[in-house]
Amino acid sequence: MSGVTDPYQPVERKLRITRGCLEVLAKFRNPVAIITKNHLVTRDIDVLRDLAAHNAVAVNVSVTSLDSNLQRVLEPRTSSPGGRLDAIRQLRSAGIPTGVMVAPIIPGLTDHEVPNIVDACAKAGAQFAAYTIVRLPWAVAPLFEHWLAEHFPDRKEKVLGRIRDLRGNQLNNSQWHTRMTGEGVFAEQISSMFAVSCRRNQMCARPKLSGASFQSPRHN
Repeated sequence: MSGVTDPYQPVERKLRITRGCLEVLAKFRNPVAIITKNHLVTRDIDVLRDLAAHNAVAVNVSVTSLDSNLQRVLEPRTSSPGGRLDAIRQLRSAGIPTGVMVAPIIPGLTDHEVPNIVDACAKAGAQFAAYTIVRLPWAVAPLFEHWLAEHFPDRKEKVLGRIRDLRGNQLNNSQWHTRMTGEGVFAEQISSMFAVSCRRNQMCARPKLSGASFQSPRHN
């Protein structure tokens, strides 16, 4: 929950769909991993704590930038960088396995922030980390180009050029093994920078969730 649509969008405050799903998962002790950009995840700490007691949950807080001004135009309707760091602190204080997704990294725009993001999240309590490079499949590419032209016209060509370098001279490459990290010299630089940052902060491997406590529903 969820690699495509954030499970803690603003409407979740009213609808509580995500919380309802988590309550069902907790009832049967079904393992779950969460990815979110929003502080609202802290509302469900009570349910997440129940799952954590059975090694059945991990929360990944996505942090794209520590720059509040950039965050507002890049990810509107999401929590501020400070709010995300606070979410990490609260989750860890509750004993819930929590890490950071440095995602998506935008070459030429946010890649230089990787070390600072990892450092800040580790200081907040994050135990593990992962990253992905921005992907521009199908209709996303022209939308992204328009966004760059509107907000960062001076960086547009640099950013698009870096992305093409990472994607075999295309804006997108869906090849399975490299679509999240890219290829080439810039991809190697980002990978190395990320790895060094994780080692410096002693970020351990991502936790392996357990289904040992799973309770099968009764059948009449």
